[in-house]
Amino acid sequence: MKETPLHFLDQPIEVSFNTPPTHEKSPDCPDRFAWEGQTYQVIEMLSSWSDFTRRGRAARNMRPVHAEAASTRGSLNVGRYYFRVKVDSGRIFDVYYDRAMKNLDERKGQWFVFRELMGA
Repeated sequence: MKETPLHFLDQPIEVSFNTPPTHEKSPDCPDRFAWEGQTYQVIEMLSSWSDFTRRGRAARNMRPVHAEAASTRGSLNVGRYYFRVKVDSGRIFDVYYDRAMKNLDERKGQWFVFRELMGA
């Protein structure tokens, strides 16, 4: 199935799991998410991928040999886990977990709805 981007959103969401992830900074696909006052039940994970690209200052602050290893498994507060999901209404979304800490008081990272897609 080929999906086409419909809306770029990149907005924070609240997620929940039937079984909490074993590792908070490398989570599984959420079972549901709340966005703009509505809760969406994930009925199917269509695909998943990760991106451990270091951006900005973080791209220049690591030795090349360490940067190569970090590009495949991530490093502290760097990386995103993406999930393409179909929800109970039939809509398709890309959601992601950004491992970057918001600030010193909020170190856990944050979930976002990246975009809505239209199935082919």
